[in-house]
Amino acid sequence: MLQRIARLAIAAPRRVLAVAALVMVAAGIFGVPVAKSLSAGGFQDPTSESAQATALLADKFSRGDMQLVISVTDEADGTGSAAARAAGTDIASQLKASPYVTEVSSAWTVPAPAATALISRDGKTGLILAGITGGESGAQKHAKELAGQLVHDRDGVTVRAGGEAMIYVQVNGQSEKDLLMMESIAIPLSFVVLVWVFGGLLAAALPLAVGGFAILGSLAVLRGFTMVTDVSIFALNLTVAMGLALAIDYTLLIVSRYRDELADGADPDRALMRTMATAGRTVLFSAMTVALSMVAMVLFPMYFLKSFAYAGIAVVALAALAAIVVAPAAIALLGDRLDSYDVRRFIRRILGRPEPVPTPVEQSFWYRMTKRVMRRSIPIGLAIVALLLMLGAPFLGIKWGFPDDRVLPSSASARQLGDELRTDFAVDSSTAVTVVLPDVAGLRPAEINRYAADLSRADSEVSVSAPGGTFVDGNRVGPPTLGTGIADGSAYLTVGSHVPLFSDASEAQLDALHAVAAPAEVQFTGVAQVNRDSSHAITARLPMVLGIIAAITFVLLFLLTGSVVLPLKALVLNVLSLSAAFGALVWIFQDGHLGALGTTSTGTLVANLPVLLFCIAFGLSMDYEVFLVSRIREYWLQSGADTEMSPRERSGHLAPRVRNDESVALGLARTGRVVTAAALLMSISFAALIAAQVAFMRMFGLGLTVAVLVDATLVRMLLVPSFMHLMGQWNWWAPAPLARLHERFGISESAELPAPPAGPQREVASMTDAQ
Repeated sequence: MLQRIARLAIAAPRRVLAVAALVMVAAGIFGVPVAKSLSAGGFQDPTSESAQATALLADKFSRGDMQLVISVTDEADGTGSAAARAAGTDIASQLKASPYVTEVSSAWTVPAPAATALISRDGKTGLILAGITGGESGAQKHAKELAGQLVHDRDGVTVRAGGEAMIYVQVNGQSEKDLLMMESIAIPLSFVVLVWVFGGLLAAALPLAVGGFAILGSLAVLRGFTMVTDVSIFALNLTVAMGLALAIDYTLLIVSRYRDELADGADPDRALMRTMATAGRTVLFSAMTVALSMVAMVLFPMYFLKSFAYAGIAVVALAALAAIVVAPAAIALLGDRLDSYDVRRFIRRILGRPEPVPTPVEQSFWYRMTKRVMRRSIPIGLAIVALLLMLGAPFLGIKWGFPDDRVLPSSASARQLGDELRTDFAVDSSTAVTVVLPDVAGLRPAEINRYAADLSRADSEVSVSAPGGTFVDGNRVGPPTLGTGIADGSAYLTVGSHVPLFSDASEAQLDALHAVAAPAEVQFTGVAQVNRDSSHAITARLPMVLGIIAAITFVLLFLLTGSVVLPLKALVLNVLSLSAAFGALVWIFQDGHLGALGTTSTGTLVANLPVLLFCIAFGLSMDYEVFLVSRIREYWLQSGADTEMSPRERSGHLAPRVRNDESVALGLARTGRVVTAAALLMSISFAALIAAQVAFMRMFGLGLTVAVLVDATLVRMLLVPSFMHLMGQWNWWAPAPLARLHERFGISESAELPAPPAGPQREVASMTDAQ
């Protein structure tokens, strides 16, 4: 297939590029508006206890799918002033008139005992709570529309919007701004580095064209998914970052191999054919490995993770497609002009420096460094393993949390209102636990009140609001102050808590509430329960997901190498390289070191984030593994390892080890610069995410940047040669049955290449003829 693609690129490059341009334009027209159809949610398990309880509250008690909170503040005269009362009642009445609002409670319309929970301690701010319908995606749109109509200052009164619905609205808006910021940083900076790496301006522009094809095509795929399911807006950030990074990786590998073939004396057409049979094969194999690593995210129930699987698979597939179809066509069309406008040559002329003289590969920096590393493989290997384990140690203290308004910058109104609710109000609704009784048909009101009293005795820091009143320490202390009710054969109670969310005390309190004997089936919801359910949904599936990723990686690398040792080595080293990234996330963002890089440390990490980081970074690590090992294997086969060996060689003495070490050194000498340059360029794409104002995207960007740089430097350039030197010829060992299986089904480049199209055929040959 790759040979036919190369022949087509040589025969009709203009036609290939024209078709690719048309596809790219059509994908852009369809895909660019996708942001309007995306959602900021997707962190909750839709099959969990908390999700079922939330759905029942929306259906039977008109609680809405999301809550919109509006604050009215009169700094001068407080909530009792005429201006504050007029603003509050007007907003509440307009909300009640909206078809998208179910129930409305405000400090000016509820009974006095309940109003105290809606007024700040200093009496200056009152709250309006509204349940918004429309599901997770629709509720965000309705909340944005209502906030645009109602939330504005009036008569000296300050009005702000917050709550879950507004958090999602503002996260959506901020993510779109972050995406533009990321593009404005990553694309120009990447182009500058590409010019330095590739030399010619035309060659440097080629990866950006491939990246544009992958990104626009992926946006079209995402928009297609939005027509049948929910898709997270954060998938856009991954699409842009990964599309650019992988396009650069794959194009750099192809162009570098093409130049190597030319340097070895091949004519341009033959060089392109050979490039596609080797580097093109590596690109396809690498893309398959990365994509299959991301498929595992589909197994999680949260659409946040599923969305990254959709985006990741699409962008990997399209980047590989563009690299093996568009890139060779551009190379064939440009010919010698590929290296024109060489900025490096221009700078050397200005500085009066001579042109570099080609040197044998054995004199290159990477060859000599690899030889030095292999001579000291044990101390170097042990030192790096110890360093990575030390960097990863903070991950042992990870604590899971659920994203709230603190993922937004302090300038966002939802963040400001959230801070105010945590500090200035006697009751923080985010710490409350709602207990739903789906079926109370056979229960008397007294039994429900008795259960509420028992719940209030479970912890000294709670009060329980039930239909029969508010209970503290088992005693009724007054009328209900928080949400409660009985309707249509169901009931719900609200447990108010003064314990900080995500703390050990909060977890112990939730356990104590679950332990209270209930008169009927109960379901818990609230932020604490949602966090527990979401964390459980991830940890319960994690062994299966990790097993699938490990199995896929092992099988694919076995097909590539014919070895069972190298796939096991890759799995261990990939986990080691990721440990540094995980440790950095905990140390910086959970524990708050380095000022949490400008974010607000809540003492937790979003449970979805490490899983997301693992699946993506693991796949990208395999990207470099395939680049490196495929080239080492080429030299291993060329060294005579697949020919008849003498008894001395078969016994594992010096000759096989020399051939193994030489293959490793030559493979690294040929790919070291490519892998390092690719890692630098990929890290630019991911580091641009650190500029994001949404906190967990900043975490994501830092984690991927650290993972890529550590993997491409410490692991691929130092640990891999150390390990392969120690293992010697055992690197290539497999049991006899598996060896025979690889001979039959493994990947091989041993076939002779067909002749490239003759000169007159170029550009006039039809696609059918070329194939």
